[in-house]
Amino acid sequence: MVIDLSYLEQGHGPALVFLHGIGGNAASWRYQLAEFSHAYRAIAWDMPGHGDSAMVSEPSFPKYAQYLHEFLAEHKIEQPILVGHSIGGMIVQEFMATYPGLTRAAVLYATSPAFGPKGGAWQQQFIRERLGPLDEGKTIAELAPHIVKSLIGSGATAAGIALATQSMAAVPEHTYRATMLCLLDFDRREALSQINIPCLLVTGEADTNAPPAMMEKMAAKIPGAQFRRLPGLGHLAHLEDPTAFNAVLWAFLNESS
Repeated sequence: MVIDLSYLEQGHGPALVFLHGIGGNAASWRYQLAEFSHAYRAIAWDMPGHGDSAMVSEPSFPKYAQYLHEFLAEHKIEQPILVGHSIGGMIVQEFMATYPGLTRAAVLYATSPAFGPKGGAWQQQFIRERLGPLDEGKTIAELAPHIVKSLIGSGATAAGIALATQSMAAVPEHTYRATMLCLLDFDRREALSQINIPCLLVTGEADTNAPPAMMEKMAAKIPGAQFRRLPGLGHLAHLEDPTAFNAVLWAFLNESS
């Protein structure tokens, strides 16, 4: 079933598709769209339930991969370079495993290959910390500044923090809850060794959601993958310091073209 997915697009050339994380939207990639549109057809979608995209009932990673496949086909995007942030990086992994051969290169950014079992202590604590305040009556808009503060590093710019907070505050509560719970079912660890395209893994030095040590181990399981860490930055590096993030992405794109 095709759903209505909104997106932003700039430039012409090879397709470079950006997939945001929970609390993001297409506009949260504005710095990257402006930067890379000089050489690429730069596209950022609003994943289901975010921005102006329709929400789906009972979201799952197989559904997200299917919607991405349909989105690419609808917009005649062939052999894209996929850049996935956080849950967006999980969607990229699911897409590559489900639809092999359709991706030219991939950037797995501040993400992981698995969230772990639903009954795991860390996983349950993670969910409680994020959904507990909503259960107590707080709104996403009220929580947004605190959530963003917990995700960034010491090198974050004021403009980046403001944009991240604005994006987070706009997420509907039911979308936030459903997407958080969806994380519990993700596990693509066994698929890492099957990735056979140029792949960059990057995360912020201060990222506690996708710590550098974990992502470096993840990179070691992908044949030929590169790993980069961004000093002083956290989970929202592309917003915290767009110049630093863009420089790493440019280097990868130039090497893998």
